[in-house]
Amino acid sequence: MLPEGSSPVRGNSYLEVAYDHVRGLILSGELPPGSRVTVAPITDAIGLSPTPIRTALAALERQGLLVAQEHRGYFVPKLSLEDILEIYEIREVIDSVASRRVAQSDERAEVVTTLEDLLERQRLAVAAGDISAYRDLDVSFHQTIWGNSGNHRLRSLAENLLGQVRIGNNVSSRVPGRVQSSLIEHAAIIEAIRAGSAKEAEKTTRRHVREASRSLAEYLSQNDGASPA
Repeated sequence: MLPEGSSPVRGNSYLEVAYDHVRGLILSGELPPGSRVTVAPITDAIGLSPTPIRTALAALERQGLLVAQEHRGYFVPKLSLEDILEIYEIREVIDSVASRRVAQSDERAEVVTTLEDLLERQRLAVAAGDISAYRDLDVSFHQTIWGNSGNHRLRSLAENLLGQVRIGNNVSSRVPGRVQSSLIEHAAIIEAIRAGSAKEAEKTTRRHVREASRSLAEYLSQNDGASPA
């Protein structure tokens, strides 16, 4: 079975520090959508040379957490309501197919063990009010399913969306009651996979993504379509 997803810069401590620092600023909202991200302030903040910071920014751009504009540098992407709903529409297909395939896998028991651990850690994070940890665990939950689907192209497509998925999750976790609903939906996905029911795994996953999309659309509509990171 594949492990949980990890940062693309693991193995180099300087890169990891720079990557985690900027990523944290984006996901916390300290760098809101539209913000320009430049090397010098990051150098001053964390005391690293420009080289690992530039490499980290490039890695974040590949993940979709930054966008590069020629001659202007990197910016935190602005995602409209339409952008986010398109992301969730693609996720509905990817995630439901992945869950169906995992439910049919001979290794599903091992995957279920990993998913149960992630769900329990999500519950603990929510109980502690650590929504940042919850968001990371939520992504790991879905990465575990993608990575064990046995479809390498599907996994590649999902990973290419990862940065935008994180931004969507960040907004979704602010919707009142959405986090608690998501925990219940994750439990239903696990039970369907445990039972080896491909049809139910696909159905529960599709419902999960649709509910996230629906509640997010309502929230953004009520807040003028803003997409706080």
